[in-house]
Amino acid sequence: MNPPSALAETATRLAASALSAPARLGKGRLICVDGPAGSGKTTLADALVRALRAPPSVSVELLHMDDVYDGWAGLATGMATVATSVVEPLRAGLPGRYRRFDWHRHAYAEEHVVPPVDVLVVEGVGSGSSAYASATSLLVWLAAPPVVRLERGVERDGEHLREQWLAWCEVEDAMFGRERTRERADVVVDGLTGALR
Repeated sequence: MNPPSALAETATRLAASALSAPARLGKGRLICVDGPAGSGKTTLADALVRALRAPPSVSVELLHMDDVYDGWAGLATGMATVATSVVEPLRAGLPGRYRRFDWHRHAYAEEHVVPPVDVLVVEGVGSGSSAYASATSLLVWLAAPPVVRLERGVERDGEHLREQWLAWCEVEDAMFGRERTRERADVVVDGLTGALR
């Protein structure tokens, strides 16, 4: 996403919006950065974390959905894990936890604890699950053209994974249709420029 100034400005505005919203995740706030694969969610989430940690900083944790899916077929499992093992405990003021999935070994690895914080940022496909909509202070949707998203994914992961990417896109499209994620989003960000739409 370019230019960086547009992205930084967007992140600053979103951080302020989230902090002004009611705390619904226990005493903290939940920001979900969702959208199709390759739309720029990780880039925006990183900028959001920087904005939240700028003075006066707040305590922040960042959870990547990619660490929770159990492989290319793990979208539904990952969404369920975040709902029951991360969001639910945090709503009760308790730490959440999940096992990181190692994509190279195709197996679960170490456990991660997610402590109660001022802001939890969850980014990735399915992060804006309707299962915990009532705990979400800000739902952000990233939008980018399909051809750009596919190019980004293949460039990142390799041409040999193009078929997996295409299959994933079909699964995520169906999930977004059921979840109505874009329709529920509080704000839409342009995945090409980083600017608010």
